[in-house]
Order: sequence, then structure tokens, then C-alpha cells
Amino acid sequence: MTTDKISIAHAALWTRDLERLCAFWVRVFGATAGEIYRSQNRPGYSSRFLRFADGPTLEVMTGPWVHEAPRGETAGYAHLALSVGSAAAVDRIAALMAQEGALASAPRHTGDGFYEAVIRDPDGNLIEITP
Repeated sequence: MTTDKISIAHAALWTRDLERLCAFWVRVFGATAGEIYRSQNRPGYSSRFLRFADGPTLEVMTGPWVHEAPRGETAGYAHLALSVGSAAAVDRIAALMAQEGALASAPRHTGDGFYEAVIRDPDGNLIEITP
């Protein structure tokens, strides 16, 4: 077992539309999108890293083999949770996403004491937002 400090460097999402998904993260969460990387070894693969004010980065990746996966509770990725700084920010983002039809769960206090809302990105991935 290691005694080194461990932290998440980044999370990654596959998408069929790299620019659409990156634009969502920039618009809603203020991410800064890095340059597009195009692989010379894997034709058709490209990605961008999205950086936030704090914490790990998000890598958004695409390729011609990416297909729409069925949604639901299955083994694997469930959601990405983001701390947005305040309950007011949770409410603001949730209201914006409700207007766009992307609010999955309205802001609420959960049974375990968290204040959260759940939204969907343009690919349908769940994003939990907390203060």
C-alpha cells in the first residue's frame, strides 16, 4: 500500500460530438478548453482537456467508433459530481438546465444531508452539482 498522496488527475468522457460537449462545459461551468489533440497512431481519435478553476481536469474524447450507449443504472459510470461553490450556484445552474430541458433532479436536500441537483450534459451523462 502506498503512503503517497493520491488525487484524481482527470475523468474522461466519450462523445460523438467533441465540440458540442466541450461548448456545454465551457458555457455552464466556465471550463477552459485546451487545444484539440488528434492522434497520429489511432486515426479518427481526438480529445480536448477541460480545465476548471480548481480540481481535476475533464478529458472529452471522440472517434468514429463511439456510439450512443443505452442510459440507465448499469455497472460503470454513474455520474460526475461537481462542487460549484454555493447553494445559489446550484440553484442558478439548475434553473438554466431546467429551461433547456436538461434538469434530471431539482435542487434538494438529500437524506444524507447534501444539497444537490442533477443535470444532463448534451450526451445524457449525469452531472451532480453541489455547493
